Amino acid sequence: MRENAWKTYDSETMKKVFELSEGYKKFISDCKTERECVIESIAMAKAKGYRDLEEVIANGETLKAGDKVYANNMGKTVAFFLIGKQPLENGMNILGAHVDSPRLDIKQNPLYEDNELALLDTHYYGGIKKYQWVTLPLALHGVFAKKDGTVVNVNIGEDDNDPVVGISDLLVHLSADQLSKKANVVIEGEDLNVTVGSIPVEGEEKDAVKKNILRILKEKYDVEEDDFVSAEIEVVPAGKARDYGLDRSMVMGYGHDDRVCAYTSLTAILDSDVSEYTSCAILVDKEEIGSVGATGAHSLFFENTVAEVMDRMQEYSELKVRRALKNSKMLSSDVSAAYDPNYASVNEMKNTAFMGKGVVFNKYTGSRGKGGCNDANAEYIAELRRIMDEEHVVYQTAELGKVDQGGGGTIAYILAQYDMQVIDCGIALHNMHAPWEIASKADIFEATKGYVAFLKHA
Repeated sequence: MRENAWKTYDSETMKKVFELSEGYKKFISDCKTERECVIESIAMAKAKGYRDLEEVIANGETLKAGDKVYANNMGKTVAFFLIGKQPLENGMNILGAHVDSPRLDIKQNPLYEDNELALLDTHYYGGIKKYQWVTLPLALHGVFAKKDGTVVNVNIGEDDNDPVVGISDLLVHLSADQLSKKANVVIEGEDLNVTVGSIPVEGEEKDAVKKNILRILKEKYDVEEDDFVSAEIEVVPAGKARDYGLDRSMVMGYGHDDRVCAYTSLTAILDSDVSEYTSCAILVDKEEIGSVGATGAHSLFFENTVAEVMDRMQEYSELKVRRALKNSKMLSSDVSAAYDPNYASVNEMKNTAFMGKGVVFNKYTGSRGKGGCNDANAEYIAELRRIMDEEHVVYQTAELGKVDQGGGGTIAYILAQYDMQVIDCGIALHNMHAPWEIASKADIFEATKGYVAFLKHA
């Protein structure tokens, strides 16, 4: 069993652990959608000298060792490249994480009134326990895209002066039937309706409360009811990430899965110097629903972007692009499940992750008989062990619970289709996929160290 990371820290290191988590808490407090994550990530990268690849292409510029560029895909996926000394066809060192998280999405025609209460219909996104989302203060984040081409950003519920919204639950006094149901149907998907108002507008008889809500949206955002059709509004827990535990050793926040790995991956590449091989960090969308669509990992965005980077390095050929991908090494930076004393029975104790014992390597994820997994090669794992030990990174190995309990997946198998070496490597959480998840500050620190070591030495 690996040593508790906290036991390895002197006072100076302890200070760095807590400083890193302060930056991370701000990131996940401000960035509760994939769009917000991409905007903030690009801003952080620009401050470190990264340039838009589209600008480089438009200007007919070339790229050389030490240059830094990023590519933005529809505002929901972004890739960062720190050009290395070797030709790109010799491969890259890649960190891949996702910035989408389980949530509720507002439907295209959501707003309605029922007995002078205004509500919004939702559709849940990703794997959630529906009953966890009731009676919580919730916020609305997203965009309205209007027919004239303007895009209006929405953020309601985060400022101290903002109202919040929420989903009601049945009072316990009348819950005899509800409490007899299985947990997966205690709250039905179509009952996850968000209450948004109760004051009727003056002078209206029909749908007066609904019309008042539309009036408020018109005044604040200059949008009409029809604009919901081309909106992307996400319902997320309201409030900032907080220190967790009397010793402040953990962080409670929404969206650790997988923004904790996105932030540490981003921080790692932004703090890295030029190395032999090109360093890359990709932050993708849609992982929680199968990595589908134009902004998911299955998209050709990354492959196409590598081709564009290679072209700017004046090295391009289709064959060289394929070689670059095949010769690359990747850490699929995604979270794992930490041992929880309250639910010990789902773990096989020799092969489970523990909070505070460093970054987690998962040789395979998948479900039951490794279905849907990427199974990393032993030789690659041995190389990573050497790197982590040489750089004094605290790490552990794990699998996601007992074989028959279920399982989960990441983007690892998708990038592995290029024949590159890939392994899952991330941070262990409590409450994964719940509105409020828990991560250890020590693990956040060790993950960052591990990702920097990988980019430098792999």
